[in-house]
Amino acid sequence: METKAIRLYGVDDIRLDTFELPPIKEDEILVKIVSDSICMSTWKTLKQGAAHKRVPNDVYNNPIIIGHEFAGDIVEVGTKWQGQFKPGQKFAQQPAIPGQMESPGYSYQWCGGAATYCIFPNDIIEAGCIWTFEGDSYFAASVAEPMCCVISGYHTNYHTEPGNYNHVMGTKTDGNVIILGGCGPMGLGAISYALTYDNKPKRLVVTDISDDRIERAKQVISEQEAKEHGVELIYVNTAKMEDEKEGLMEIAEGHGYDDVFVYVAYQNVCELGDAILAYDGNLSLFAGPTDPNFKANMNLYNSHYSRTRILGSTGGTIGDMKEAIEKDAKGLIKTAVMITHIGGIDSVINAITNLPTIPGGKKLTYTHVKMPLTAIADFEELGKDNELYAKLHEACKKNNGLWNSEAEQILLANN
Repeated sequence: METKAIRLYGVDDIRLDTFELPPIKEDEILVKIVSDSICMSTWKTLKQGAAHKRVPNDVYNNPIIIGHEFAGDIVEVGTKWQGQFKPGQKFAQQPAIPGQMESPGYSYQWCGGAATYCIFPNDIIEAGCIWTFEGDSYFAASVAEPMCCVISGYHTNYHTEPGNYNHVMGTKTDGNVIILGGCGPMGLGAISYALTYDNKPKRLVVTDISDDRIERAKQVISEQEAKEHGVELIYVNTAKMEDEKEGLMEIAEGHGYDDVFVYVAYQNVCELGDAILAYDGNLSLFAGPTDPNFKANMNLYNSHYSRTRILGSTGGTIGDMKEAIEKDAKGLIKTAVMITHIGGIDSVINAITNLPTIPGGKKLTYTHVKMPLTAIADFEELGKDNELYAKLHEACKKNNGLWNSEAEQILLANN
């Protein structure tokens, strides 16, 4: 099977290659990739090359296919798995393989999402990290991977019970939750999840330093929508506060925050999060630092006397991933709030290389489509001279400006 794929050769060296995949073995599965969303982790991998923990040392001679947020169709199934999988089924996958460092998009020559076709090896299938799903869209399964990471953050936190050693898992029910730097794509996913989570907070504060990002966040997840779910949602531009700690503590009525999520890996933000923790509070470092020596000053006095703690989460479980897909299908979360740009396979290299400087949220690509990376907000203007963009604009307009299954079907039908 011929495939087109974006492959990593080393630091700042990714290429769009066309090559033949080997015939599948009896314990492998060949898939057609339809959608692949781009993660900041891939940009970090590009900057580290073989120094990345998941990337093999011989990557220059044996390049790996990048991309780990992907979904598509099963094409061919090896004899070992024919009782479980069939050609034509839609597949979703979890790239965080339990018990191993190797992962799709980082470690495999033939398995990654920025491709037209790829092969799942036996170790991934054995781990239960590929499964079938029924639904009317592929993109929801692609962005279920970042949403699964968000869900993992909520599930990783825990609170204690006085007088015993039991841990109550999850964020504190009816507590104060704050997401620092929370108006980016992952933060929007975290806001959406909090509104229908079993351990729903009474108050959710979301900070950013950009009025534009805050305004878009309000557009796609309004304070009124949160109120209808019983949550007080407050957006705050901390850049306009004279004293960030004092201002945020005032919003929390002096109690502090039971669960603090840090969605930008800056020392000052981590230290602010630590300073506003409530008794028995969690500081959850969600954003992954690129510096292996990243440090911040934490108040260990409070850790001792106020039982505060620092946690971190990366990736998620298969259960988290399935929860993301199921809740999105039921309308309990809106994964589409993360997506702001759409593109084809020809846009991937430029998008990854310049990811930190491209505004907006998630960049979703369709690997069998040729299309420049395009902001959904630009569809209307582009549609004045292009019928496809006009149709995409109309489909998104009906959905509060968000990408959706109708828009996806229009795009796929025109390529």
